[in-house]
Amino acid sequence: MKEDPSIETSAERIAVERGTDKSPLSDISTVTHDGEKDTSAEKEGGLAAILTVIGSGLVYFASFGFMNSYGYFQDYYQTDYLANYSSSTIAFIGTLQISLMYFVGPVVGAAFDRWGLKWLYPIGLVGCCGSMLGLSFSQRGQIYQQFLSQGILFGLSVSFGVQPALAVIGQHFKKHRAMAMGLAAGGSSIGGVCLPIMFARMVPRIGFAWTIRLATLIFFCCFMGAMLLSRTKRTPSGSVAVVRKPLHLGTLFDFAGYRDPRYLVLAIGCFTASLGLYVPYYYIESYTLLRYPASSIHSYLLPLINGLSFFGRIMGGFVADRIGRLNLLYPMTFVSGVFSLAMWLPANNVATIIAFVCLYGFSSGIFISVMPAVVAQISPDDKIGARIGALFTLAGVATLIGTPIAGSLVDRDAVDGYRSLILFGGLTNAAGGALFLLARFLCDRDLRTKW
Repeated sequence: MKEDPSIETSAERIAVERGTDKSPLSDISTVTHDGEKDTSAEKEGGLAAILTVIGSGLVYFASFGFMNSYGYFQDYYQTDYLANYSSSTIAFIGTLQISLMYFVGPVVGAAFDRWGLKWLYPIGLVGCCGSMLGLSFSQRGQIYQQFLSQGILFGLSVSFGVQPALAVIGQHFKKHRAMAMGLAAGGSSIGGVCLPIMFARMVPRIGFAWTIRLATLIFFCCFMGAMLLSRTKRTPSGSVAVVRKPLHLGTLFDFAGYRDPRYLVLAIGCFTASLGLYVPYYYIESYTLLRYPASSIHSYLLPLINGLSFFGRIMGGFVADRIGRLNLLYPMTFVSGVFSLAMWLPANNVATIIAFVCLYGFSSGIFISVMPAVVAQISPDDKIGARIGALFTLAGVATLIGTPIAGSLVDRDAVDGYRSLILFGGLTNAAGGALFLLARFLCDRDLRTKW
């Protein structure tokens, strides 16, 4: 990873050297109508920033892209590799990896705030590739091996890539932060399109083990590319452009953030929405196969939902920077729930399911990409990593319990259970959107202002 000697005033440099939280110039900085410091005097973007976004996109392809592909594994394990286990038990593998990624978030976020990318991407590379190799040697019917490799080790390792990939973009961008984060997060959607198709085509030809090893090679190349392209923003003296503070509980979990009612309500809303966020991603294939066994469309629904999620993340970031990140977050999260309740629940033909997949993929992609930008908007620069990490921890708890709860409904009754599953996912998404609206009122009661 290269160093970027960013321009910094002498006053700011003195502040960093003294270990203070605020530079002398901060007293005369202005605040815009959307709650962010005016950065018009700072140069934003440039080659280093663009390459960093590309590097973050590669990390997201190899990390979240693989996790977004778990719908394929849910169906494959349920019908073949782990056929003796219940749907909810198999779902725990997928939710465990996402949850552990979120749980480690505060530690990784604080480490980034202190050291930048220096050690984080290499740790993520070794851990992710090692876990994938372990998965390739797992045996049929031995679910503990999938839990150890795909669930625990991959989930712990991927956090060293995902959180820093977003936080480093927050250093390079202010005005176009949401769009930049959306572009990087779009890498996960590209992975979510390409990887399930690759698995579906390659597993029958070369087997499960060698397909996973091929994916391992791809992930290795992605992380290596990110390490070469990404730059932590630095001062002229070569130090990381954040204030160095001793590591303690307060730097891992920014409890001060919860004294801000905006952040508190956002966190509760994120928890609620995350309970049902991944329900369609995990169960749309098995649902369609059960309802329409003669149709072959089920194997293309997961790539389709991830593909539309890509456009949601890109367009969401673009629109959010213009109308306000929170102004976009609350309605799109709410309508994600509405799509489940109004389209998936009463669906009686394949065309309706395809329409639902497209709309839900787009709207849920906006939630995934814009949520971190909203947190960054109301957080001090030296707390962005810790606060995003703390929020991801809450989302991790919700993800860990949400999708298996939905799966347990299917285990009890394969037909009516799916109706309960859809209701659970739709209502939690809609409730999360309502809480985001409350957070928007806490920022500014005038909904016409940019926030």
